[in-house]
Amino acid sequence: MAAGRKFWLNLAGLAVFVLVPAVAGLADKPFLVSLFTRFAVYAIAAVSLDLVLGYGALVSFGHAAFFALGGYVVGIVAFHTADGSGLLGWAGTPQALVVWPLAIAVCALAGLVIGFLSLRTSGVQFIMITLAFAQMVYFVLVGLMVYGGDDGLAIAQRNTLPGIDLGHPVVYYYLCVALLAAWVFLCRRIVGSRFGMALRSLKQNRRRSIALGLAPLRYQLTAFVVSAAGTGLAGVLWANYALFVSPDMTTWQKSGELMAMVILGGIGSIFGPVLGAIAFIGLEQMLTGWTEHWMLLMGPALVLVVLFGRRGLYGLLVPERDHG
Repeated sequence: MAAGRKFWLNLAGLAVFVLVPAVAGLADKPFLVSLFTRFAVYAIAAVSLDLVLGYGALVSFGHAAFFALGGYVVGIVAFHTADGSGLLGWAGTPQALVVWPLAIAVCALAGLVIGFLSLRTSGVQFIMITLAFAQMVYFVLVGLMVYGGDDGLAIAQRNTLPGIDLGHPVVYYYLCVALLAAWVFLCRRIVGSRFGMALRSLKQNRRRSIALGLAPLRYQLTAFVVSAAGTGLAGVLWANYALFVSPDMTTWQKSGELMAMVILGGIGSIFGPVLGAIAFIGLEQMLTGWTEHWMLLMGPALVLVVLFGRRGLYGLLVPERDHG
């Protein structure tokens, strides 16, 4: 029964995403498509963070750096493509099949370097060093005056896909939903694999796992790189959605928001962060309509979830034994 409840809950969530454009059209509320596009983009980032936070016990406070890097690769390539100046001898291209894999590869490489150095530490030290790397990325982006510096960089148009009009809001929305579904499926497979079992073993009892022959750095670094790539994908989608990137994408507040989404939805559940992203952004949109000090209301809501729903909102709907 527990497995059945989980299946139907996930199916219902997918159905909601699929039906949003139709409901928005019938209700004459096109902004719903834009809002749910944000849900899908941030859900990808939250699921990516949950891969290391929920299953690897790696509290990364610098994942916003990968979110920003993914977006900036899109913005920088678009900038040089538009003015014809070229980038390192490359004329650039608007093709998503070229730009998006490039952006994800850059984020994965950054994740490899940052993860390799950060995983030499643990606990509070790991939190602080990931935060420090994110701040380094922030100041580098602020210093890139040719790309707008602190003011950010506007993007003329979305990337292109053969046979698909990404300029249409509904088409782009469905692409984001499809990528979210694919990413959740991939992360679920990773968690359920032997690799995922080893990662969870290191989380539960590091010393025993090492005694059994597991190499912590290899497993945790691999998870960190995969997580960085997924967060970079979210940044790519955000840049194409907002047609704007700025250094604010890599601030510690953004990392905190991603972490809040994971906690709100349910740490270590893969599906929970999707619900957490919807709840967090939905509450933000609702509360900002009442007051500019919306975080004063959001804070207590997060505290209540942590105190009374230790497995997050998803845990209130699905039994604990059915998680993971």
